[in-house]
Amino acid sequence: MKTRTILLALLLLSGCAVGPDYHRPDVVTPAAFKEAGEWKPAEPKDDAPRGNWWEIYGDADLNALVAQVAISNQNVLAAAAQYRQALSLLGVAQAGYYPTLSGGLSGNRAQGTAASAAGTSTGGASAPILNTARLSYSASWEADIWGHIGRNVESSDASVEASDADLQSALLSAQATLVQTYFQLRANDAQQQLLKQTIDAYGRSLQITRNRYDAGVAGRVDVAQAETQLKSTEAQAIDLGVQRAQFEHAIAVLTGQAPANFQLTPTNAMPTLPPVPAALPATLLERRPDIAGAERRMAAANAQIGVVQAAFFPALTFSSTGGYQSSSLSHLLTLPNRFWSIGPALALTLFDAGARSAQKESAMAAYDKSVATYRQTVLAAFQEVEDNLAALRLLANEATVQQAATQSAAEVLALTENQYQAGTVSYLNVVTAQATALGAQRSNLDIAGRRLFANAVLLKALGGDWRKGVR
Repeated sequence: MKTRTILLALLLLSGCAVGPDYHRPDVVTPAAFKEAGEWKPAEPKDDAPRGNWWEIYGDADLNALVAQVAISNQNVLAAAAQYRQALSLLGVAQAGYYPTLSGGLSGNRAQGTAASAAGTSTGGASAPILNTARLSYSASWEADIWGHIGRNVESSDASVEASDADLQSALLSAQATLVQTYFQLRANDAQQQLLKQTIDAYGRSLQITRNRYDAGVAGRVDVAQAETQLKSTEAQAIDLGVQRAQFEHAIAVLTGQAPANFQLTPTNAMPTLPPVPAALPATLLERRPDIAGAERRMAAANAQIGVVQAAFFPALTFSSTGGYQSSSLSHLLTLPNRFWSIGPALALTLFDAGARSAQKESAMAAYDKSVATYRQTVLAAFQEVEDNLAALRLLANEATVQQAATQSAAEVLALTENQYQAGTVSYLNVVTAQATALGAQRSNLDIAGRRLFANAVLLKALGGDWRKGVR
């Protein structure tokens, strides 16, 4: 009766987990974004829907490419494999709650006697052959008195959630990188189209200048200047071709294809830039999977403190062995040949030269590191949103000013060409006006591409489609 009472008390102690319980640390965050409307401090909701955020641009080619990322992108597949690995490790940790059972069947044939084993002489007679058959089992179970198994399961469970967040983060990052690269490629296509039109115009100007030279109303220098302008623009077009090839190769790799097997047809139209709402709810930022992953790693690191702290307390293990052993296989499973044993064992490390204390300090330092990483991730998220909100706002203003500059440059070019035809200015004025007009047009396209790029980065920073958070 006394033994039962002791065992019952030990089992009740199994609910006494050592180590600190996890509490998410506070993060100092502003009440509102400086570059947008009213926002509130975020509360992680990484399981909130993000939507097919790339569809906001209304580009069928882009939609088809992004759909391949989740299936074929190797970084995403690696993150998925890591998630499966974390799940299996959780299963290993959960197995600690249950006893382990093993069994064995063995046979042995040997020559010898008890007398020879004792070192006595047998008078030269040969020793008999001894046969031994053994069927046995062993079982053991460790009572989780101090909660080290529970803390280990808690840590593994948090690691699974962190790996899931890593998978979602890898997917979001790969999708955003593809969208950004696609925008750069389409901006390159638009630049190529502009240069093609410009080269055609410069070619006509060169022919007119040659005709004027043949008629004696223009100098050879005018022809040379027109040729230089044309060839310089052709060189710019070739350079854009190098960039486009690199963008195309990057898109191929992001979709899990070899660059040699991938080709994207040029188009003259750039994707539509969606307007950013004047006010956005704070719940958008809460969906970021990298923040969720960093927070779950804090929980895992916190639980590991309890795992190492439990090593300071004794471990109680219950074990049992049993089976049958006989010199005759036919009589193996008989009651006289049965053996068994059962009993508890209490083990405690008495001296380890400070190893456990060092492990605890290491676990606490790992937790402090995870806290700093989490807070830095949150701050980086705020910065990323602020940066791209500011970029979109300022680029919109720049686009308006640049459009006015482009119109003025086009007017100057038209007037200068008329003056040259009238013979009132030299061809150098025409070349200068042409270069200015082309530069203004290219700046227009560059700004349009940068606005699309910043818009895609903002969507990634917000964790997905902002329309999913607007009600």
